Amino acid sequence: MSNSNVLSSLNCYLVGGAVRDQLLNKEIYDRDWVVVGSTVEEMLSLGFKQVGKDFPVFLHPITKEEYALARTERKQGKGYTGFICNAGTNVKLEDDLLRRDLTINAMALSDSGQIINPYGGQQDLNNRILRHVSDAFIEDPLRVLRVARFATRFHEYNFTVAPETLTLMKVISENDELSTLSGERIWQEMSRSLADKHPEVFFNTLRSCGALKQLWPELDALWGIANPEQHHPEVCSGIHTMMVLQQSVKLSNSVSVRFAALCHDLGKTLTPKESIPMHVRHEQLGLPLIEKICKKLKVPNKAKSLALKVCQFHLHCHRALELKPQTIMTLFNNLDVWRKPEEFEDFLLVCQADATGRLGFENNTYPQAQFLKELYTQTSRVKSLEFVEQGLTGIKIKEAINDKKLRIIEALKTSLNV
Repeated sequence: MSNSNVLSSLNCYLVGGAVRDQLLNKEIYDRDWVVVGSTVEEMLSLGFKQVGKDFPVFLHPITKEEYALARTERKQGKGYTGFICNAGTNVKLEDDLLRRDLTINAMALSDSGQIINPYGGQQDLNNRILRHVSDAFIEDPLRVLRVARFATRFHEYNFTVAPETLTLMKVISENDELSTLSGERIWQEMSRSLADKHPEVFFNTLRSCGALKQLWPELDALWGIANPEQHHPEVCSGIHTMMVLQQSVKLSNSVSVRFAALCHDLGKTLTPKESIPMHVRHEQLGLPLIEKICKKLKVPNKAKSLALKVCQFHLHCHRALELKPQTIMTLFNNLDVWRKPEEFEDFLLVCQADATGRLGFENNTYPQAQFLKELYTQTSRVKSLEFVEQGLTGIKIKEAINDKKLRIIEALKTSLNV
């Protein structure tokens, strides 16, 4: 059966992000469709495969694109899953679009190419405004995260959040609705934003409506905590963290690298007030805070491991040119560079982002990274085989490997005059 035959009896509309991105001349990756006036039985009879559990969503038998029956939703409980769905044949396209989050996502495109725009989405798209469709926006706490993610995604187009939408986001943040979001769902939105070009917009948007304080209070608390001005002309730890995040974007596409950038200074929130702007032991103090947020959000182990190592050892990296050979060896062992060289590369990138994520430091070089890379490259060539061939066994092999690596480090430091 051809695609046209499958759809001939259905009243279908392209909806949501595909329409929005088409109008922005952006590449379209996914197409979602709404079917008006049909039933589950008719869809199944045409070969569609039902995949939606809570509401009728189907996969096209040929294209595998998603087709959903037009539906309305009514709030019945707390959270983003507490809705009753109505997908009857009397539901109109405008009814379906009304339940959507933002006006720019509440447009449809007919087969003839007509834009159906009942809630001003095309105008808001032209004016670069993220605006809620209706007051039902407040019923779904996930929409706070989604608005922050759209603000991130479309930052390069100069989109801003409408003041009245930001007000509703503040209301949601002030009640207990955000606590109903699962850690996995929060991480899904956060990691998608971390993968974008301007992830700092995500966190600044959440902070502007009070959501960051509810979702990640330790990160939110960094704003207003001072650093020594000679090392941090931007002074504020929160601003510094966002600058480090921006620098990490320039250096890597890795979500793990960018997450570690966010976490590296969390321990400063535990500095006694009388000690500020100095932050003694903030590296160690930050470790349980990272463990806490990773447990809450079910952060992948790869991202967690890097964040913990960066938090604990970033100052060692900054002082690499001053460290003694044995201290460098201890650092390498703690970072497990021999078994995890790729993570070591990421570690150096985050440390570089930290060093350059400061007002006026953005274009500075970071020789510490190249120095440690060269030390690793040379010391990693030392293998146990040569000592086995010398007749050494057991602990003697380990000691000989360590001694040779130390001599290599000492020689390189001498040759570089550091």
